[in-house]
Amino acid sequence: MKWINYIFLFLIYSGYAQDSIQIKLINSLKLEKETIISIDDFETLYHIKNNTFYKTSNNKSINYSNVQLGNITSANAFNPLKINLFYKSFNTVIILDNRLAEIFKIDFNMMQPYKNVSHITTGFDNSLWVFNQDLQQLELYDYKMNKVKVRSLPVQSNVLDLKSNYNYCWMLTEKYLYKYNYLGSLISKMENKGFTEMALNNENVVLKTDNQLYFLASNSQDVVPIQRSKLLINQFLLANETLYIYDSKILSKFQLKIK
Repeated sequence: MKWINYIFLFLIYSGYAQDSIQIKLINSLKLEKETIISIDDFETLYHIKNNTFYKTSNNKSINYSNVQLGNITSANAFNPLKINLFYKSFNTVIILDNRLAEIFKIDFNMMQPYKNVSHITTGFDNSLWVFNQDLQQLELYDYKMNKVKVRSLPVQSNVLDLKSNYNYCWMLTEKYLYKYNYLGSLISKMENKGFTEMALNNENVVLKTDNQLYFLASNSQDVVPIQRSKLLINQFLLANETLYIYDSKILSKFQLKIK
């Protein structure tokens, strides 16, 4: 079946007129973490191991664990003062401060009407973007006021990934990549040509298909291939013009040469 994958990748490449974006290896670090969440400009590392969330800076770590809620489904440290951990099995979100102390707990099971949430990410102020699986809608939810501020139109395919910053939210589904502003208005909608995951920094997005990455610049719908790396891409992160690729044992740091 490999030839089918080669043909698929060829069709994706042929659909883009621009050359690929080159990458330059800056350094590599042996790192055995289960899941890397993010790396900030000060190289503070946020990661998960053995279902415990860690913040590591200058070789010092602090951690948070809540075994009563099961496994951590996702985590977001975009706002380091309001880190969110999502426990999908218990339909619950925990908000942590920068010392990883619990400052808020959101139990969607206790809400009226009930919310069956599949994905969450950070919003502005005291809000979260949540995907309501029963309604098939993206909602901007204020957890302090217990109020849905905005709600998108229903989508017709499964959600694969959800990422955000203070101004925008990107939702990757099996059919499309949607971009919404902080008021919930749809800014753009792009066909999904096999992408399964994404990472973002500012308003630039990196998308993944199999073991290949693509760059989507801010205010553009031109998806440009990133030069192939020999590394197995288990995880990838984007920070300004720095791309991190993690193969579960080595974290490699690349400079993106964006024209």
